[in-house]
Amino acid sequence: MNHRKKHGFRFRGLLAMAAVVAVALVGCSSTPSTGTSTGSQKQIRIGAIYLDSQGYYGGVKAGVQGAAKASGMNVKFIETNPGGDVSKESDFMNTLVSSGVDAIIISAASADSSVAAIKQAFNAGIPVICYNTCVNDAATKKYVSAYVIGDPLKFGQQLGEAAVKEFTAAKIDAPKMGVLNCEQYEVCKLRFQGFKDAMMKGLPGTEFVANQEGAEVDKAVPVAEQMLTANPDINGLYGEAGGATIGAYKAVGTANKVGKIFVFGSDMTTEIATELNKGDVLKSVVDISGLGVGKLAWAAVEKSLKGTKSATVQAPITLYSPAEAANWLTTHADGLP
Repeated sequence: MNHRKKHGFRFRGLLAMAAVVAVALVGCSSTPSTGTSTGSQKQIRIGAIYLDSQGYYGGVKAGVQGAAKASGMNVKFIETNPGGDVSKESDFMNTLVSSGVDAIIISAASADSSVAAIKQAFNAGIPVICYNTCVNDAATKKYVSAYVIGDPLKFGQQLGEAAVKEFTAAKIDAPKMGVLNCEQYEVCKLRFQGFKDAMMKGLPGTEFVANQEGAEVDKAVPVAEQMLTANPDINGLYGEAGGATIGAYKAVGTANKVGKIFVFGSDMTTEIATELNKGDVLKSVVDISGLGVGKLAWAAVEKSLKGTKSATVQAPITLYSPAEAANWLTTHADGLP
C-alpha cells in the first residue's frame, strides 16, 4: 500500500533508483543464462521489480539481496523500477519471461492491469512473489506463489490509536483531520479505513474535513499547504505514506502551526525519524521495514524454487514514538528503512 490497485504501498524519500533497467549481481557469477554454472554451482536468475524510486524499495532491494547472498546460492538479480507505469512493468515482465528467469519478485503497479503480466509468468512456469502490492484477490490466489504484506487495516489502526492518545492528552475531543493519501492503491484505502475506525472509536467527534492525494513529497507539500489554508481549524494531519508524511509536517512548519497541529505518519526514513525525534509536530509513525520485507520475499523465493507456495506472508508492523526515533536512527545508520 490500495488500485483496486492492491498496495501495502510504501513511498519513501531516499535512495532513489534509476528508472531504467539495472542489473545487480549477488554471488560471484555473471553468466547470463538460466541453468549455467560457475564451477559446480548452478546460477539462479531472479527478476525483481521495484514499484517506484522511493527509499522503501531501496530497503527491499538490500533485504532481498542480502538474504540471497547469505543463502550461499549463486544468484543473479535482473531488476527495474517502472515508476508505477503498468506499460513499462509489462514490457519488463515480457523480457523476464522470455529469458526464462527462475522466479520473479514484484510490487505490482495495478491490481487489475498487472494481472496479464503475472499470468504470463505463471503460464510459463515461473513463480511470482508479490510484496507490498499485488494483483486482485482472485488473481493473487490463482497466479501468485506468495504475497508478503503487512496488514494495512492494522497498520492504520495502530496509528489511529496513537492519535487518539495524543488528542486526548491535549484535551481535544473532536479533532478536525486532514489526510494526504495514496489511495490510488487499495492498501492505502485500507490504511485510511483502519486509521479512521480507530479515531472514530476513541474520539467519536472526530471530523475528516479534507482528504487529497499527496503521496510524493513534491506534490504533498503544496497540497498540505493548500489544505491548511482552506481549513484553518485543522487539528491534525495524517500521511498515508512516507512522502505524504513529509509533506504534512513541512506544511505545518510553513504555516507556523508548530505545537498547534499534530502530524501522524507512515513509513520510517532517516528524514522522518529525525523529525519524529523532535516530537513537536510529528507525533507517531507506523512502519513496515523494507529490509524485513526483502528478507521475507527471499524466503518465499527459496520455497517457490522447491515448488512450495507460501500464500500470504505477514510482515511485522511497528509503531514509533518520538522517544523511539533516536534508536531507529542508530540502528539504521546506513539510511536503509
